[in-house]
Amino acid sequence: MKARGLSVFKRAGFIAALVLVALAALPACSFAASKTVTVFAAASMTESLNEIVGLYKAVAPDVEIVCNFDSSGTLKTQIQEGADCDIFISAGQRQMNQIDITADAAVNTEKLDFVLPGTRFDIVSNRVVLIVPKGKNTKGISGFADAATDKVSLIALGNSDVPVGQYSEEIFKKLGLWDRLNEGKKISFASNVKEVLSQVEAGAVDCGVVYSTDAATSGGVEIVADAPAGSHEPITYPAAILKRTKDESAAKAFVEFLKSDASKDVLKRIGFAAL
Repeated sequence: MKARGLSVFKRAGFIAALVLVALAALPACSFAASKTVTVFAAASMTESLNEIVGLYKAVAPDVEIVCNFDSSGTLKTQIQEGADCDIFISAGQRQMNQIDITADAAVNTEKLDFVLPGTRFDIVSNRVVLIVPKGKNTKGISGFADAATDKVSLIALGNSDVPVGQYSEEIFKKLGLWDRLNEGKKISFASNVKEVLSQVEAGAVDCGVVYSTDAATSGGVEIVADAPAGSHEPITYPAAILKRTKDESAAKAFVEFLKSDASKDVLKRIGFAAL
């Protein structure tokens, strides 16, 4: 009986050891009760928001911030179609207004009600600039008006559902050049601002219109002009928590971090004007 009891204890110890080995082999995240906050943000915030997320990891290691970057129009459509999203940051007021029931009914024509009351705020402002491939401005492009001259065969602009495209159209209409650019088939349309930037970097176009922050993140382009004063609406990026958030407290905590000095320092360094 004694030997048998010892054998039972040995067997139990062996099983326990196997369990410990198996548990040790599991990924660490299997033990962490982590929270996830999904942020839909304008493509122009890619670099800044990724850096801010890295800083937030040190503050809230149990929270995973998942970012989806694209044009504000595309993100708005994804939200409208039911995509999981806790926080929306748009590069233009129009896209946020289209899902905010408190906005002008002339903009929110579908009476969409996705914004959590009391959470909407303007996070940053930006500038629109004209860029050319670095070191390849052989025709001497120096201003927006050059787009309608022989200096420019092709210019990259955002689509009409992209805020940077809307600002671009507004600028060229203000200059009286929009119809001439379209009639001359001079425009290469892009689905978001990063695509405009890529076209210019690759030299596929003579110039393009982007935000100053996008130009600042690229070593392959140079700014030749700011948009003329008064040629477009002020560029402010609204942010808001959505009603469909699965963890309101976690979403609010990250929003507060977006308003912190640490986040503002990142935004300013990349070229945004923090609000």
